[in-house]
Amino acid sequence: MNKELFVNSSASEVDIALLEDKVLVELNKEHNDTNYAVGDVYLGKVKKIMPGLNAAFIDVGYEKDAFLHYLDLGPQIKTLNKMTRLAIQGKIGSPANIKPEKDIEKTGKITDVLTSGQQIVVQVAKEPISTKGPRVSSELSFAGRFLVLVPFSTRVSISQKIRSSDERNRLKRLILSIRPDNYGVIIRTVAEHKKVAELDTDLKNLVEKWENSIKRLKQATAPKKIVSELDRTSVILRDILSESFNNIYINDPVLYEDTKTYIKSIAPDKANIVKLYKGKTPIFEHFGIDKYIKNSFGRTVTIRSGIYLIIEHTEAMHVVDINSGHRVNKEQNQEENAVSVNIESAKELARQLRLRDMGGIIVVDFIDMRQAANRRKLFQALKEEMAKDRAKHTILPPSKFGLVQITRQRVRPEMNIDILEKCPVCDGTGEMKPSMLFVDEIENNIRYLVQDQNEKGLTLILHPYIYAYLTKGIISPQVSWYFKFKRWIRIKPDKSYHFLEYHFFNKNDDEIKI
Repeated sequence: MNKELFVNSSASEVDIALLEDKVLVELNKEHNDTNYAVGDVYLGKVKKIMPGLNAAFIDVGYEKDAFLHYLDLGPQIKTLNKMTRLAIQGKIGSPANIKPEKDIEKTGKITDVLTSGQQIVVQVAKEPISTKGPRVSSELSFAGRFLVLVPFSTRVSISQKIRSSDERNRLKRLILSIRPDNYGVIIRTVAEHKKVAELDTDLKNLVEKWENSIKRLKQATAPKKIVSELDRTSVILRDILSESFNNIYINDPVLYEDTKTYIKSIAPDKANIVKLYKGKTPIFEHFGIDKYIKNSFGRTVTIRSGIYLIIEHTEAMHVVDINSGHRVNKEQNQEENAVSVNIESAKELARQLRLRDMGGIIVVDFIDMRQAANRRKLFQALKEEMAKDRAKHTILPPSKFGLVQITRQRVRPEMNIDILEKCPVCDGTGEMKPSMLFVDEIENNIRYLVQDQNEKGLTLILHPYIYAYLTKGIISPQVSWYFKFKRWIRIKPDKSYHFLEYHFFNKNDDEIKI
């Protein structure tokens, strides 16, 4: 698979587009003023405890307090709290010296663990969405290229995407041999077939990152950011950089140097794929990304074969309707047509979920299929396409009504691109003045300018069709205005004006705002 990454950096934000085999599959926007990203670690303060919700609200400096549920505290929250107190007082050298406390009960109460005003270390699990503040967790984790470090844990877990039992056993043995005490490790998919030296380097970097963050707690006062996650460009590269990456184009020299340096640290042999774009036209326009974006967003998404998806967003869920359009194969019966349409739609659906970063509940209405074997075939095809998605998701088999239910992890606001331009006639309202009143409106404006403002040398510019209506004939509206206002109103046509657009100009050719 051929992968290309395009990064468009501007003063306000960084746009990142990922293409797989020349097809846009991911689009990320990182605002330069974004301070609360998934993975950031904060020293927060407990503002309010809600026993009814078994949760607490934590002040991390955001306008809305962050939400922390009891189940997100982590079993070793008492150890973390003890370490936090000692680190603030400067009485700790290394987290490895902390003796682990007893795990908290899964069915316990938050009032037994936290008190109002207490300082606590938390990590952003979900970015602020809509009117909600961030969602945070005290079960900390630090992601590297091949491994994820989990402080105060002893478990070694392996990605389920690594299928080979021999490889799973090899990786587990390696990590158990190099893992420091009081640290848990999650082995990522990209660690498959990697050598022990690469895994050891990644692990040591993560341990160093965690220990340095503890040092920043000395004399700290909440709210304060302790650890910043990588920018979105680096996160994407860290998570998906592989041999199939061909090019990374960046239009900003500073970001180009940072990205190249980062790639040299994680994959030195891939550093030459980073290229600085110096063209005069915008980078997204030059490479056709803008066209991909316009074709991929909106309520209706059409596939080349004529199939189209209608995507509706509600407060509770996302609803997708699959339509065959003019896609009909005369050589196939209705059932075979439905199967081929549904399988092709499943591929586009999986791309749309990644592209828009749609999270929560998604209900898809596929075309009805009578045979259970065909429904299983669709389910398998959808699972294979969704396997490319890095977000956690669950897919249920098609119901008797042909509905497929999907839940997908949502950690940041959904990507939404406005592809519709504002109508120049109705100004986006969807309504227009009646055309029969249009000339009356112009006449009233002339009356105001001539009689009330005493404008002289008045010129009216409008669409050629309206120009013809106002000037042709023996007693044209232009002539009648002369008799009515005792002034000759010059009228000029302009093809660039839309049908009901007009403007007045004075004798100096300056536009008159009404």
